[in-house]
Amino acid sequence: MTAIRTMLALLFASGLFASGAAALAKAPKEKTVHGAIAVNRDTRAFGYASNSKTATDAKREALRQCGDKKCEVVSSFKNGCAAVADDGKKLVPITGATRDEAETKVMRKCGAGCKVLAWACTP
Repeated sequence: MTAIRTMLALLFASGLFASGAAALAKAPKEKTVHGAIAVNRDTRAFGYASNSKTATDAKREALRQCGDKKCEVVSSFKNGCAAVADDGKKLVPITGATRDEAETKVMRKCGAGCKVLAWACTP
């Protein structure tokens, strides 16, 4: 009798596991959206992308919006946000889950005398 109970318990458990695994396999995959921020370090002109299918597309769009040969991508991110702070001497980029988090983190890292130059978030 104990062997039958053990076998039934194993079958029941494996049935639950199989149905749970099937449910997980059918769960919709979260869409990945990429963003980027590009800055010209001399003029502080910037461009950003926030709704691109690939990281490369996001970087190209940010560079295009920045509009100068000297622009460079300083932050690339996906499914979140980024902010870039400037203290007149250096640029500090950082990412976060939200705009507020990215700006809070970048200001803490950059220090006194900094201001947020640019931010971007994916939808």
